[in-house]
Amino acid sequence: MRSLPRRRRFVVGLLLAPLLTGCFASDGGNESAGSPDGSRLRVALAFPPAENFSPYGADATLLSRLGVTEGLTRLDANGAAVPALAESWSRENDRSWLFTLRDAAFQDGTEVTPKAVAASLTRAANAEPVTAALSGVELTAEPAGDGRVRVTTADPDPVLPLRLSSPGLVVLSDKAYAKKDAVSPVGTATGPFELTKVTGTTAATLDRFDDYWGGRAQASGVDAKFIADGTARTNALRTGEADIAEAVPVSQAASLDEATRRETATTRTTSLLLNTKSGAFKNPRVRAAAREAIDTSALAKGVYEGYADPGVGIYGPALTWAADKRVEPTGRAEAGVADGTSVTVATYDNRPELPEVAQVLKQQLEKAGFKVKLEVREYSRLESDALAGKFDALVSARNTMLDTGDPVSILASDYTCDGSYNLAQLCDKDVDKDVSRAESVADTAKRQDAAMTAEAAILGTDAVVPLVHQRIITGVGAEVRGVLLDPYERSLVGVGTRR
Repeated sequence: MRSLPRRRRFVVGLLLAPLLTGCFASDGGNESAGSPDGSRLRVALAFPPAENFSPYGADATLLSRLGVTEGLTRLDANGAAVPALAESWSRENDRSWLFTLRDAAFQDGTEVTPKAVAASLTRAANAEPVTAALSGVELTAEPAGDGRVRVTTADPDPVLPLRLSSPGLVVLSDKAYAKKDAVSPVGTATGPFELTKVTGTTAATLDRFDDYWGGRAQASGVDAKFIADGTARTNALRTGEADIAEAVPVSQAASLDEATRRETATTRTTSLLLNTKSGAFKNPRVRAAAREAIDTSALAKGVYEGYADPGVGIYGPALTWAADKRVEPTGRAEAGVADGTSVTVATYDNRPELPEVAQVLKQQLEKAGFKVKLEVREYSRLESDALAGKFDALVSARNTMLDTGDPVSILASDYTCDGSYNLAQLCDKDVDKDVSRAESVADTAKRQDAAMTAEAAILGTDAVVPLVHQRIITGVGAEVRGVLLDPYERSLVGVGTRR
């Protein structure tokens, strides 16, 4: 491993810090001002850890948003892969890539070496269930000498650098895997903040990691509270108990001063996912009847009070290229008659609009002749049953670019027979063929075209009904600067975030 003295490594990190804090829009202010020994940040988050902070599931994004973990690459504002722990990379052949590591340290004091990186990626590749970024992908990693790691895929993967930006493919030290059946990011990651204490599912304490390669964070630490109730999160900001509150409900937006309210266009789509494997919606004609019963404009204007656009597809208007490439859904069944068919529609209350969306959908579906039972839980108590197909339908909000930054990857994970997050239980040979074809395309524009063809095939099954494309509201205290307003929702707190 190429080694730099700690002091020199720190100086290099300071020079790189502007690159890190400038990837996404911030709340304004001079990012470089303020004391390096600044105050701790108090953050109110919507989703409590569901898997003991394992990076291989839903908690992965929680860790990246708090500045704890990072991978070899990261996404810039345009959705391109840019350096993180890897300072550069090159493609050896259609299945193999070389990543050159920068000089960095883990939070336990050990160095980020090719051996450690390869071991971490191998652990992620072998995780069960498979992390979403590797759905349908067989990956191996090995040290390659001269501070490099060779990453190889069983099949050609032209977007591997994008894939490695996923919060589910972060790099942790050997200490993280000390327990056989668990992965611990506590003190084993590489980000600017070190997770030092976890209080069940209610709170977490993070301290500044002074040897971070990207420079010393301006806040001395982060005190995170997990508050599922959106009104309570907003109140925490309004009363000064929190400096940052994520996912402010649209119903609470007007209660915040304009100076503390941030609206960010995101790639998040709220959808109704219909169980295609069992129950009433196994019948494509019944799915078509449900789709025809739904008025998405009423959701955008009513529930979301204009902070959303009516659903037009899996990809929304935040992906500007999608509108001109959209293809009409193919192969849709003729709508049948509901005729008193009973269905259970589930959702979660961590995103406060979702229960209200479900209530409006209940009314619309009942008007069309369905009998609807609603089930609302916190996400951590809902996910396993949803993945097991125990509901007829699920109202879910999903960031289409979250897992990999690649528009095709979410189609593979969410809508193919072997998809790791297939909440609709969809298994359609034509969809699988279109997604597989899109995965093989390297050229960006042509890959987008192929993604839209696959989207049309998926929408044609009526396994998913896109409802709205969301804009996220973040509450930011008047004295807070440097919050990362990320359309991909992977980042929130970084080196330059302070109060």
